[in-house]
Amino acid sequence: MKLPEPRGPVSAALVEQLPRAVGDVRGPVVDSALDPLADDDLQLALFLCHELHYGGFEEVDEEWEWRPSLLAFRSQLERAMLERLLKAVGPPVPCAPEDVPETIFGLVDSDSGPQLSRYMATRATLEEFREFVIHRSAYQLKEADPHTFAIPRIRGAAKAALVELQADEYGGGDAERMHSTLFANTMRALGLDATYGEYVHLLPASTLATVNLITLFGLRRRWRGALVGHLAAFEISSPQPNRRYANGLRRLGLGLEATEFYDEHVEADSVHENIAAYDLAGALARQEPGLAGDILFGVRSLLLTESWFAGHLLDAWRSGRSSLLPEATPAAA
Repeated sequence: MKLPEPRGPVSAALVEQLPRAVGDVRGPVVDSALDPLADDDLQLALFLCHELHYGGFEEVDEEWEWRPSLLAFRSQLERAMLERLLKAVGPPVPCAPEDVPETIFGLVDSDSGPQLSRYMATRATLEEFREFVIHRSAYQLKEADPHTFAIPRIRGAAKAALVELQADEYGGGDAERMHSTLFANTMRALGLDATYGEYVHLLPASTLATVNLITLFGLRRRWRGALVGHLAAFEISSPQPNRRYANGLRRLGLGLEATEFYDEHVEADSVHENIAAYDLAGALARQEPGLAGDILFGVRSLLLTESWFAGHLLDAWRSGRSSLLPEATPAAA
């Protein structure tokens, strides 16, 4: 992808320095008064740091990925985000390993966040659906990659369960059935450009935070439990919303190319939820009881960031404005 325009001094430090010869990143100290989860500048900067571990940027030397000064810069941003999450959902609390799976189900079931999927099923316009898909493209076009970082960091039954889940996400070896490919099909069916990173410049902090959260957990072995908890909750909370998204698209007259991504998740994640809760999260908690609290912290962090994401979209649409950053809503490709 190409480097987007910066949104403030923090992201500007990266956008200005990354295209140059590999050297030292000199960026401002993060303002302790800002909300890291809501700050567009910080979340974009963190997304740029993380992207170096995925596809990178056209004009950026790949040697930047492990440059010590860049890692220190990224660590400052991640610490700010983690501290905000810990304040919002509380620190990891010890939990009996055998209670972890049912506790995850309970947390997901009791979530009282905004009902975005119900709105999409019954009320969303075609333009609102296009906006929703643009928001999700930051993750769905690389779906499964951030969670895959956990594979070498866990062992035994938990590793086997994770590989089973991820194999489905990657289409079971069929590139055309990869979930990222199916999502690209949805984008094209809605007249959008499916190039990865094409719409990052339009995505607010609340959207980028949902993506940055997974990579933050994924790149830090310390938070492998939270990454597993995030994935478990992600799978458990998926089937019903995806059914509603597919029904919403059908309501608007869209066909299989648009709905297949969501229909696939209704079927796959209905199977995945028990694997994720019991065979993955439950097994990891039994293997490493000290991670039980981290697993549940990952669940709570997912529910929080998704709630803020959904709230942003619904608040914007109910006010009659775009949920994307102030710029003309992209025309159909």
